[in-house]
Amino acid sequence: MGALEYYSYNDYVLWEGNWELIYGHPLMMAPSPLITHQALANLIAFELTQSIYECEKCLIVSEQDWKISDDTVVKPDVVMICNETNKAYISKTPKIVVEVISKSTARRDEVTKFELYEKERVPYYIIVYPNDLKAKVYKLENHKYTKVNDFTNEVMNFDDLECGGTIDFEKVFRRFRK
Repeated sequence: MGALEYYSYNDYVLWEGNWELIYGHPLMMAPSPLITHQALANLIAFELTQSIYECEKCLIVSEQDWKISDDTVVKPDVVMICNETNKAYISKTPKIVVEVISKSTARRDEVTKFELYEKERVPYYIIVYPNDLKAKVYKLENHKYTKVNDFTNEVMNFDDLECGGTIDFEKVFRRFRK
């Protein structure tokens, strides 16, 4: 039995294609996500951007590398970053991380990244389920995620964050309802 190879950020930046690196293990990202996946991520980014537009400390970005450590780099679908000064990648813990579930990455988003984001103390983690037109919102309390609620038509306010923020899930999911 061969030894598992261990990779670092220096290796990661040389790879072609779309990858994440979690605890030294490379994970290829799914091929181009479905249009619904991308549209939902964009609508969530739009909702958040509009709601914090006047705040000069925070930004909403999509599919940007977050270098957590030398052996862990992830690329969340949408994040809210505040007071970030690094231009090459996200270096500080985001305030909000959103992952839109794909069939091939569901376990990674629901288990591996859930635990990683909790460990990194991301204040809010949102998992979006395109097939169900539902979002599960988790809030970090006492170093553990607590489920706020399942959102389908509701508004989530992030009043406890530096720049606030709002996502109106009725608007996000409206176009995809049958």
